[in-house]
Amino acid sequence: MRPGPPGPFLWPAAECDNNPRMRLFAACWFVVLLWMAAAGPMAQPAPPVLGTIELSPEQPIVPLSGRTRAWVDPTGFRTADQVEEMAASLPWSVHQRSSRYELDDKALWLQFDAAIRGGGHFFLQVTSSTVPSAQLFYRASDGRWVTQEAGTATAVSDWAVPGRYPTFELAPANGTPVRYWLRIQQEHVAFSVPLRLYEASRLLATREQGQFLLGAYFGLAALIILGALVNAIAHRDRNFATFAFYVTALAAGQLAALGLGEQHLWDGWTGWNEIATFLLPGISSAAGLWFARNVTEPARFSRALDLAVWSVIAALLSTAALDTVLRLPSSHMLLMVLTLLGIAVAAGLILMVWVHGEEPQIGLVAAGFVPLLATELLRALVGLDLVAASPLTRDGLLLGGAAGLPLLFYALSLRSSHRREAQLRAAALARDDVLTGIAHDRTLLQRLEGAIGRAHALKQRCALVTLKISNFDALAAEFGREAADRALVVSASLLRRAATDIDLEARVGDHHFALLLESPTTAENAMNRAQELVARGLRPTTALPGNAAVRFHVAVALLPHEQLDARSSLDWLLDAVNAMPPEARKVIRAMNF
Repeated sequence: MRPGPPGPFLWPAAECDNNPRMRLFAACWFVVLLWMAAAGPMAQPAPPVLGTIELSPEQPIVPLSGRTRAWVDPTGFRTADQVEEMAASLPWSVHQRSSRYELDDKALWLQFDAAIRGGGHFFLQVTSSTVPSAQLFYRASDGRWVTQEAGTATAVSDWAVPGRYPTFELAPANGTPVRYWLRIQQEHVAFSVPLRLYEASRLLATREQGQFLLGAYFGLAALIILGALVNAIAHRDRNFATFAFYVTALAAGQLAALGLGEQHLWDGWTGWNEIATFLLPGISSAAGLWFARNVTEPARFSRALDLAVWSVIAALLSTAALDTVLRLPSSHMLLMVLTLLGIAVAAGLILMVWVHGEEPQIGLVAAGFVPLLATELLRALVGLDLVAASPLTRDGLLLGGAAGLPLLFYALSLRSSHRREAQLRAAALARDDVLTGIAHDRTLLQRLEGAIGRAHALKQRCALVTLKISNFDALAAEFGREAADRALVVSASLLRRAATDIDLEARVGDHHFALLLESPTTAENAMNRAQELVARGLRPTTALPGNAAVRFHVAVALLPHEQLDARSSLDWLLDAVNAMPPEARKVIRAMNF
């Protein structure tokens, strides 16, 4: 039988023996085959061996990054006994601060050895209040397992060490190393949380400081909510009402995210606690967009734009509810994407109003929104696993709220005050003179009628001072009507200065004014007030062209006089000032004293 051609890895022996290059080539192939055969066993690195962590009161805080082994149980059901038995063959890795673990339907096991030297008590803290389940295992001196459990699935009152974060007490100090096993389960987002060991006194100090700062923040939030509600009710301002709802939703979401709700408000409601950590932040995002929509009023620019904003709000609320029910990575990712969209829409609305320049307070509104939107952006990026969890992302909303909420409250107060002033000015047209801002004759007659009646009943006297600008026509002829109008405004200002809180100044003619001095008053007081007005009017003022002065003719009377009513009394005094010649040397006329 004739031999066939050599295969790709076979060469005739004679050819190899006669060709040195072929022998070298065959040797290389042999080495490659040996390496490939050994590659399988070499692919499993030896488990990292980490030293024992020495704990002492001199070092009260010890981070566990780089000093802990980590392994993800793909089944999520292995027990501490099973993991301990399999530990030597498991593919452990060194846990670092930057490590991220996707744990949907899985469990993370962290293992470290620690020995407490020099006495004291130490605690392990998992710095996240949204971890559903965290368990610490170690063997006591008699060999039995000591188990501690914490997390949102367990009532805080049932934790070994109640608090905002899952905290576990290490074995009592005896100087010998103890091996600890920490089991973590978490859904929706990757687990990337700082792990630290705290000495007891330092842990207590850290907690007290945190509670103090959180108390200050939520106290501020409560004051802002109360102030917003008062303004909303007192002034019927829907912007304040929406703002109060937004701050309430934001504070509720922060209570859930920071672990304060489960610690102080709904301890024992484990079902609600697991829901609240995901539902309430979604509601607060929708409330924030609703508030931005009410402040900017996009319907002024486009009804379609306003409808689009409402659509995003509805999508946020429905997706938050859907994510709470399904608890799937895809639903949570959709919620975070919609949160990013809501942030973009809110920022766009504020920018649009700012560009149009119609709202003088929009700059302050934007300044208040910036820190809130920035911290909300960080939360969404963490939810999308684009940014690692950190103290900034964990407590960012507190910083943003502390900076932004007072600014927003101040901006809304200015805006509301500005709008109320416009409304008050419009309402004042029925009782005040448009040009000078003081009362007109109808308001004066109503007050004068009441003053005369009280004076009759109390047997006291009130006084009425009427004034005429004697050089009004001269000012108009020399400087124009605008200068004459300025003279009216200057005269009204002089009357305001001369009046007390209970007196009333009014414009009662084209260039005639009156000042009602409420009872009880005297002839001397009325005459002094008239002289004061004349003297102040003669002072040159920069409000008039050429530093001109305002000259008054004045008539003064004590009322009631005979049987004159309010209208008759005013006409009597006006006739008196009109009868005075323009160049009269005596410019003040006392009518009945």
